[in-house]
Amino acid sequence: MSLEDLKKYLDKEKLVFGTEKTLKDLKKGLLEQVFLASNTKEDIKESFEKYSKLSGVKIEVLNMPNDELGIVCKKPFSISVIGVLK
Repeated sequence: MSLEDLKKYLDKEKLVFGTEKTLKDLKKGLLEQVFLASNTKEDIKESFEKYSKLSGVKIEVLNMPNDELGIVCKKPFSISVIGVLK
């Protein structure tokens, strides 16, 4: 999945933003994929990797920092973690 696919999901409103909400939905099995910004903190990456292995959800680390990811998603804040709802 690429940045273009991410933009398609943005139009369909199938995205969840933020570490806490995305991790919560990942634990509940509501996500099909997780995107991480390139500068996401290591402890957060490790948490998502742990739970993604348990739930079988693919994680993709994007080639852009969290401030650019916020701009791409048309949000006035930085985004480190994005979840794609099933």
